[in-house]
Amino acid sequence: MTVYPIRPVTLRDVRTYPLASRQSKVHVREFAKPLAANASLAKFLDSLPTILAGNDLRDVAAAIQSAKQRGKAILWGMGGHVIKVGLGPVINDLMRRKFITGIAMNGAALVHDFEIALSGGTSEDVSASLKTGEFGMATETGLFLNQIAVTSAFHGIGYGEAAGKFLASRKLAPENAAASVLLNAFKHRVPVTVHLAIGADIPHMHPMADGAALGTATHHDFRLFCAMVATMDSGGAYLNWGSAVVLPEIFLKAVAVARNQSVALQHITTANFDFIQHYRPLQNVVRRPTEAGKKKAATPSRGFAITGHHELLMPLLAAALVAGWPKKPSRAK
Repeated sequence: MTVYPIRPVTLRDVRTYPLASRQSKVHVREFAKPLAANASLAKFLDSLPTILAGNDLRDVAAAIQSAKQRGKAILWGMGGHVIKVGLGPVINDLMRRKFITGIAMNGAALVHDFEIALSGGTSEDVSASLKTGEFGMATETGLFLNQIAVTSAFHGIGYGEAAGKFLASRKLAPENAAASVLLNAFKHRVPVTVHLAIGADIPHMHPMADGAALGTATHHDFRLFCAMVATMDSGGAYLNWGSAVVLPEIFLKAVAVARNQSVALQHITTANFDFIQHYRPLQNVVRRPTEAGKKKAATPSRGFAITGHHELLMPLLAAALVAGWPKKPSRAK
């Protein structure tokens, strides 16, 4: 005999309804489709579920395809990890095909791409070299990147442009040159902006480091990036790849500058691609810049967060874009 004053409810009077009458969120027509042997890339992409991230990938790809067709800005922000996992050739091909009209890099991306161009390799063993006091002390990386910052400040061009120009003036191994984003962007006249947190990157430890030159070079690039973001209005796109702090903060400030100067930045698409979804990219890339204002746009902006490894997601998106996929975006809202 229970000592509690309350008794369990009786379920015999609970109301039910026919399953067929319920509005379900998932239906078999949206499921993935098994592929036949040797199926085409288009067939593979079409076989993806039209659910959640499957629809997000379709809609991001469709937004980029639309921006390209309409001549709108397609900006890609990238952290160092994107470069050092070997995606430079993919990025360069997308630039050539006009799927990238501008690039923003953090300091790590600058270092990794520059080292790849010079030597074909990058990404030292930090644990081992830190013990010996040699971490980050490669002569060419520190010497040249600091010289380039001085050149950038002196000539009134950005750090990204100055780095590309420097690499274009040197005799590089063909395979290294083909992999460098800085070099290929310079050749294709695609603007590259470099956004530093001074003290965060290895060139800042070198005897050649000049804080005034570094600050001038990266501030030039911030102002250039603001101009690039303003051109996203009415159909452009911004994709953040692998920067958890610096580039999301830079993008938010560029959005603020554009709107302060009476650029509405309506009908834009933003996306964050990373293997962990961090606070700043979600707020400063995906959500805040795409929120509807007091006066709602006829075509609203949309933000997406797609989670996965860069070395898988970027080639997948690139292949979709080159294939002209999707033929139409998802109907998901």
